[in-house]
Amino acid sequence: MTELYILDVPENTAVAKVAAEDPAVTVGQVGPYFVISADGPIVIDRRATGCRHAVWYSCVAGVARSGRITQHDKDALRVEPA
Repeated sequence: MTELYILDVPENTAVAKVAAEDPAVTVGQVGPYFVISADGPIVIDRRATGCRHAVWYSCVAGVARSGRITQHDKDALRVEPA
């Protein structure tokens, strides 16, 4: 399982919301974090979130050991199973 952690603050809510639109992705909460998880890759389109670059590049709080970030640029954030 691939897991991505995003701090639950107003600036990052759009990231979790866009991730939740993918039927293969589950968005939950653990403490002050959104936990975005999927059996396969997680792909979030930056433009769909409406996030500015500073928020986009600082939104990731962590990735579980079972995953790795393979793309985090101006277009998308992609986390794949390790």
